[in-house]
Amino acid sequence: MKLRIGQGLDVHRWIEGRPLMLGGIHVPHDQGLLGHSDADVLLHAIIDALLGGAGLGDIGRLFPDTDPHYAGIDSKILLAAVMERLFSQGWRVVNIDATVICQRPRLAPYMPAMASTIAKILNVDSDAVNVKATTTEKLGFTGRNEGVAAQAVALLEHKP
Repeated sequence: MKLRIGQGLDVHRWIEGRPLMLGGIHVPHDQGLLGHSDADVLLHAIIDALLGGAGLGDIGRLFPDTDPHYAGIDSKILLAAVMERLFSQGWRVVNIDATVICQRPRLAPYMPAMASTIAKILNVDSDAVNVKATTTEKLGFTGRNEGVAAQAVALLEHKP
């Protein structure tokens, strides 16, 4: 058995007129995030952590923003595709630890649903996915409400 760790980071700016998708769920808010897909910054960070742990590159190489096929796509579809790739190569997720970094909205009420949604796609127990949120105490681009960042760490296990 081989264990590998991957980490992911993603950032998207706020935009008017778009729903806010985080962790595979809709979070009620007056703005959404700008991106080629649905701009789910949390799922994108998790995707990069998974791909990094398995040594399979990053989200931009696998799902380029120059490909019209991915315009507006639900990031849960992208995460499921990554999981199929990992499973086919003998990888399984041990756990995910992820943090959303934003000044607003308050995410505590939505984190259990995010973790549950992510766990289902990853085919792991819900306690294997930890989702947290933090502010930057009004410092930096997230503190100025210019955008949202997310980071994730994934532990993968490979069985030959």
